[in-house]
Amino acid sequence: MNVVLTTLNAKFIHTSLALRCLKAYCADEFAVDIVEYTIKDPAMNVVSDLFQRRPDVVGFSCYIWNIEETIGIVRMLRKIMPKLTIVLGGPEVSYDTEHWMKRLPEVDCIVVGEGEETFRDLLRELAGARKFHFVFGLAYRKGDEIVINPGRPKLDLATLPSPHRFPEDVPHLGSRVVYFETSRGCPFSCQFCLSSIEVGVRYFDLERTKQDLLYLIGAGAKLIKFVDRTFNIKRDVALDIFAFLLEHHQGCVFQFEITADIMRPEVLDFLAEHAPPGVFRFEIGVQSTNDLTNELVKRRQNFAKLSRTVTTIRQSGNIDQHLDLIAGLPEEDYASFRRTFNDVFALGPEELQLGFLKMLRGTGLRADADKYGYVYMDHAPYEILGNDILPFSDLVRIKRVEDVLEKYWNAHRLDHSVAYLIGAEFETPFDFFQQFGDYWESRGWQKIGHQLEDLFTRLQDFLVFRGTGVSNLATALGLMKLDYFLGHKYKPRKIWWNDAPDKARQSAYMRLLAERPELARTGQAGQADFAAYGWGEKELHKHAVVEVLPFDAAAYFDSGVAGRERQTLLLVVYDPESAGKPASYTVPLDEGGNPAAAAAGDSVAPLIQT
Repeated sequence: MNVVLTTLNAKFIHTSLALRCLKAYCADEFAVDIVEYTIKDPAMNVVSDLFQRRPDVVGFSCYIWNIEETIGIVRMLRKIMPKLTIVLGGPEVSYDTEHWMKRLPEVDCIVVGEGEETFRDLLRELAGARKFHFVFGLAYRKGDEIVINPGRPKLDLATLPSPHRFPEDVPHLGSRVVYFETSRGCPFSCQFCLSSIEVGVRYFDLERTKQDLLYLIGAGAKLIKFVDRTFNIKRDVALDIFAFLLEHHQGCVFQFEITADIMRPEVLDFLAEHAPPGVFRFEIGVQSTNDLTNELVKRRQNFAKLSRTVTTIRQSGNIDQHLDLIAGLPEEDYASFRRTFNDVFALGPEELQLGFLKMLRGTGLRADADKYGYVYMDHAPYEILGNDILPFSDLVRIKRVEDVLEKYWNAHRLDHSVAYLIGAEFETPFDFFQQFGDYWESRGWQKIGHQLEDLFTRLQDFLVFRGTGVSNLATALGLMKLDYFLGHKYKPRKIWWNDAPDKARQSAYMRLLAERPELARTGQAGQADFAAYGWGEKELHKHAVVEVLPFDAAAYFDSGVAGRERQTLLLVVYDPESAGKPASYTVPLDEGGNPAAAAAGDSVAPLIQT
């Protein structure tokens, strides 16, 4: 019996843990092939590839992001392979299962819930007596009748084989995301989340977990994402795994979903002391800071404790944090969501993910939709279109916030510029993203693509349009130039502004810096002294850029304050030996644009005589 397991991943770099769990559990009895596609792949290409594999059974793993595309493929397969057994599984079809069996007559069976044992038992029956009524957790057809068997008891996770030891995965470990679980279930009851439906948390064997992690790291994995819903629910287990990974990481990066308000001080102290920069990433679901909203969705959250945890982690400088918000929760209108956004943005996360409520099948909030006047999409992803206090018009505006937030904050292309503008020109962070998003929409830019330079020129257009004051505008444009230079791995071939120093002045600056490298002060912490490069004028022209900034850049790098007391020559060096990370240096200038004295009693001849 030729068995193929497949799914449509959201991106090529993603991998399906579910398919590998099923294959591992069936491996002693059935040969199972895994083939993965993406939701961007043309349906005809997917169907053609599956057809050429000549399967007897095809199983699809279904989620809200791929169910509609999967349906199209299933219907095409049924037309060209009428004898094929088509099986669906996954969270999207594990709830309202009768609905799916009725909507999709092309589907023979649905595996409901935890799938390893159910799918193995289904294959046994397909290869044998076909007594499907013996398979707990299965929905199937008996003539024209739809039969849904009783659910299956929870599996003992200690008995499950590892899904991470397939030789065919090894060549791709370094270029794709590895998903990893140390537990299943969630201790919380958030009514918008499917994880709340399963009561209790079960753990895999800790030693097997460690051995799997060692294998993956040794085989070349570069990014491992833990899918545990609350990784730190057991302090001792979390601390043990943190310590183990820090000892053996070999440059691999690990991402965890944590609940910040229950993070213990000793765990934070351990991470601050031992975690090197960039090895750990934390995803923290805040969702809302509205107490009534959290109460209505049965979400227990102490925002004060959460804030302390996030702040402590940020101050350590070792772990990037990705904080999540959900727009559209009960009793969270536009004004309340604005407060939530500003509360969370103030914590300074490296990434702030703004999502929109989805009425997932099986959740308590979907069952209570009428209570709050929700209207939402009929098909996946079931995103809301409004409720009694948040009309569609407000949701559309918040969508604009999300768009600009992704481009101008989460992408980290204009960190200096955006931070300055929020503090100097706008009442709150939300107002910056909202007003810029509204302007972006009014210009029709959402309908066309953009290059990197466009992000800068469009922000400049917005600042001019809104009448930004001359002084603040000049400072903002200076910081935008800084961001532009620091955002390149190599010396940029072009710039987006037209007031740069002319070639003669640039050459004069380069000549002076080659002759007097001690004039250049280190900009950001951790950089080598400029004099250490030992470069002449030719090397500087090849690997460096200069620009005049209308503020004291040295003071800005020290304090974050862009004072207008003096202008500065910015020097950015793109050292071919520095792995693509530019270094910045500053030289104070006088009113005429000439380097000021390097030290008391030390004078520098005017750069260009006027």
